[in-house]
Amino acid sequence: MPDDEKTIVMDSPPFEKETKLQQRAGSLPKNVIKHANDADEAMKAFAGYEGEFILLDEATSKKLLKRIDLHLMPLLCIVYGLNYLDKTTLSYASVMGLRKDLDLTGDRYQWISSMFYFGYLAWEYPTNRLLQRLPLAKYSSFCIIIWGLVLCCMAATKNYSGALAVRFFLGVFEAAVTPGFALFTSQWYTKKEQGTRVGIWFSFNGFAQIFGGLIAFAIAKGVRLHGAAIAPWKIVFLVTGLLTMAIGALFLVFMPDNQLNARWLSPYDRKLAVERVRVNQQGIGNKHFKFYQLKEALLDPLTWAFAFYALAADIPNGGITNFFSQLIVSFGYTPEQSLLYGTPGGAVEIIALIVCGYLGDRCGHRLLISTSGLLTAILGMVLIVALPLSNDGGRLAGYYLTQASPTPFVALLSLISTNVAGWTKKTTVAAIYLISYCAGNIIGPQVFRPKDAPPYVPAEITIICCWVASVCDILFIFWYCKYQNKKKAAFRSQPGYSKLENQEWLDLTDRENPEFVYSL
Repeated sequence: MPDDEKTIVMDSPPFEKETKLQQRAGSLPKNVIKHANDADEAMKAFAGYEGEFILLDEATSKKLLKRIDLHLMPLLCIVYGLNYLDKTTLSYASVMGLRKDLDLTGDRYQWISSMFYFGYLAWEYPTNRLLQRLPLAKYSSFCIIIWGLVLCCMAATKNYSGALAVRFFLGVFEAAVTPGFALFTSQWYTKKEQGTRVGIWFSFNGFAQIFGGLIAFAIAKGVRLHGAAIAPWKIVFLVTGLLTMAIGALFLVFMPDNQLNARWLSPYDRKLAVERVRVNQQGIGNKHFKFYQLKEALLDPLTWAFAFYALAADIPNGGITNFFSQLIVSFGYTPEQSLLYGTPGGAVEIIALIVCGYLGDRCGHRLLISTSGLLTAILGMVLIVALPLSNDGGRLAGYYLTQASPTPFVALLSLISTNVAGWTKKTTVAAIYLISYCAGNIIGPQVFRPKDAPPYVPAEITIICCWVASVCDILFIFWYCKYQNKKKAAFRSQPGYSKLENQEWLDLTDRENPEFVYSL
């Protein structure tokens, strides 16, 4: 590409190798000056371009976005779908002979369901530190391949204790996926693009539910008609585990750690890919641990509002994810039918996530629009509780509506990418959010008590109460972010205010950077 075609037009300050702390920045908070010397990885992209303008017009930005989507989104979507599929294989296996073969009497199945999240919980903060410290794509690939291997090991278990051990380590290695993917999204996409992208890759949970249900149904029917050398539930674990390992190997080969080592971008386009996310005010990564950012994360009310939502909303998730096949059986269907009839719920989830993600970015109100999915889920659970046991079709329709519930969880996950700046703070908030997610998922299966089956009415009422509390929490987060934006706008309007040059790349936190605006 000729040099004259590479000069793209945009109003932007010159890039310099090191940020100059100018005297005109005296109106900035003291912390901005104090913490401006440990800049983001993005500064490296412009080494050698001192004194030059890197100019980017809208047409070029859109063309670059299409290339980024083409190379990143398929891998993110497929892996995240497998992440959900690997968790739900236990639910499929529970109606394919696993409970009998492993002697899962009493509440043993509940504890096997929860053990995954004990592993996830134990490793969540360490894995977030490793995601920040190590090459992002390579560490993620390692975790994907090993979790596929661990899932295959589930087919070799012969008793309750063996299943507990496998489920624990499955949680350990899957703990990197969600926070890692939030970091990928934060690196590559602008604030206005992140909600839609997170909604798309998270929606592959729904595709996984459809795909997994069909695979499990086909295996169960094939074994019933033709027999097999091993139990059908073992075949399910082997198929999903080997598929995960294969996709993990592709992820290792094709996923870049960040813009700076993307082989499918030219050196100049890598700089443009960094430039286009300047608006995010948070850069593309900083590998240094910063204690003040950890402290700020722990003292930020937004952190704990996120954590409360993850806890309250994932008590229902933990129960439904591990018991949906048995819940459908309780509606009057056979175990084999439950595998097939669970698949439309995945379609509901896909539609809800993509529509809410798109409208949230388009209208600039991710939080409020996301509550529509949760309100739909509440309606669905009310139908399950209120309709007579004889109304199998109506209660099944209610179950399908509950699958719209993840929309606010995904909105908040995207807001960790968008609204939390400073890489130590971001990884800390993500860890706390997902630790709370684990706690909710540990509690969730325990509310489905064997003595209540069927139709698990106490569990269903608990789910409704948790979802109502979650809606209230979303409204608080919306109000708090709006309030913080007003405070920042008032500070920026003070006479004499000016920002530092390249302030976007200084790895400042959202609270200390006056230029940072929270998305709603």
